[in-house]
Amino acid sequence: MPSKVFTPRLKALTAQHAKLIKRKNSVDKNWNNGVFERYRNPVLTRDHAPLFWRFDLNEKANPFLLERLGINAVLNPGAIELDGTIYLMARVEGLDRKSFFAVAASKSPVDGFRFWDYPVTMPETAEPDTNVYDMRLVKHEDGWIYGLFCTERKDPKAPRGDTSTATAQCGIARTKDLKKWERLPDFKSRSPQQRNVVLHPEFVDGKYAFYTRPQDDFITAGSGGGIGWALADKIDGAEVHDEKIMDARVYHTIKEVKNGQGPAPIKTAKGWLHIAHGVRNTAAGLRYVIYAFLSDLKDPNRVTHRPGGYLIAPEGEERVGDVSNVTFCNAAVARKDGSLFIYYASSDTRCHVAATSVERLLDYVLNTPEDPLRSAACVQQRCELIAKNLRLMESNNLFKPMRK
Repeated sequence: MPSKVFTPRLKALTAQHAKLIKRKNSVDKNWNNGVFERYRNPVLTRDHAPLFWRFDLNEKANPFLLERLGINAVLNPGAIELDGTIYLMARVEGLDRKSFFAVAASKSPVDGFRFWDYPVTMPETAEPDTNVYDMRLVKHEDGWIYGLFCTERKDPKAPRGDTSTATAQCGIARTKDLKKWERLPDFKSRSPQQRNVVLHPEFVDGKYAFYTRPQDDFITAGSGGGIGWALADKIDGAEVHDEKIMDARVYHTIKEVKNGQGPAPIKTAKGWLHIAHGVRNTAAGLRYVIYAFLSDLKDPNRVTHRPGGYLIAPEGEERVGDVSNVTFCNAAVARKDGSLFIYYASSDTRCHVAATSVERLLDYVLNTPEDPLRSAACVQQRCELIAKNLRLMESNNLFKPMRK
């Protein structure tokens, strides 16, 4: 006998999902730092996952229309623009903790993202991945689109009974259309752990160039850490022997505990524009923020400008989620008109977008002072800005100082 629940519930769920997909996004008017615009609504959440991913829609098999394969979070997408469409390669995490990749596409960079019918079927290597996540999409000058991602496996050296110690390495796959993927051998280096490896979009000295993050441990950097730079002779079986740290961890900064490259850098006339993440420790746990820097156009591993502080940190509801107080970015799209869209996740739960332009972000990177690393020097730096502004305001009769 048919359930009286199934049909009205399916109708309500379908309407709710359609409303979410069609929802227009808008700029948060309360955000006013001038560097970028923050959008009010996330661009992807777990509720964006199609109903047919989550529910058995056969009434006889599921008369109460219960969710069978739930989605816990949608986060840390890679991004690429192809023929005027933005594609987000999202990390989708099921209720079982396993992550997989899925493509969501939209003509608009800020809303309307809809998942393709099927997730990505990623080939495995001879040593199967337990978990895969956080793909960086890079259109390389060799003609391929590469996806570099973290492949996680249980540490074979873990003591008996230890079911949490893991190893992280960089998986590499390539495609022409984001649908059919060729899995290449995992990236090899001398580091015991490699997360957040990113491919430079151009050859350097005829070689493939990588931004790395060597670590001693799955969670902690140990003697490693920092954004590294390494060259490999080939991509199919990429192996590096020498890593140079180009952007190191620094005590009592936003990148004290660890830091890593976000998406591949953006080529500009002034240099390579980088977006990265930095981590520091607090009494409430690790805090992840996003920052930016610039490296030399001809020598991409030489950093030329390091603005102090963070670019994006979690605000409001962004601070709450599976892993709270986190913003993490591995996706940015620079369009032909100069606009720049930064896709980031908050608290390992949902995906957001911030909008700026390459010109504005370059201004920020080139002209924001570097962190002087000491409180006294920071005060001096701020007082110099205050003094300059007060002189300007007084000369224009805009301000009467409280004290001389």
